[in-house]
Amino acid sequence: MSKKGMLLVGHGSKLPYNKELIETTADLIARKSGEYIVRPGFMSLNTPTVEEQLEAFRGEDIDMLVVVPLFLARGVHIEQDIPEIIGLPAGARKGEFRLNGKTVPLVYANPIGSDPLLAELMLKNASDAVAELKP
Repeated sequence: MSKKGMLLVGHGSKLPYNKELIETTADLIARKSGEYIVRPGFMSLNTPTVEEQLEAFRGEDIDMLVVVPLFLARGVHIEQDIPEIIGLPAGARKGEFRLNGKTVPLVYANPIGSDPLLAELMLKNASDAVAELKP
């Protein structure tokens, strides 16, 4: 039974925590949903790169590839750089991905953006920070 592939795209950083955050998030997604084969890929400074992970997905039995940027907002990377790397024209949200002699749909997801879940997370972080101050 084939699954969907999810390429979780991170920016990349010289700081190891940033790479670990993307990799840990990819692992959490994979454990939460058996629907996806999840791979983290980085735009720069870290490996595996987005390009390397695209190649890795060509060997998987997937029926769709979803590229999900772990970015908060739209910017040059979201609008131009990532689409270019994954073979989409700027502004496009879907295309095709070739693997194992077949073509499957490629879907490009939005960045996190404004979302009630993000607001809840920020409230949790604020509460945690306040709680740390209490003796």
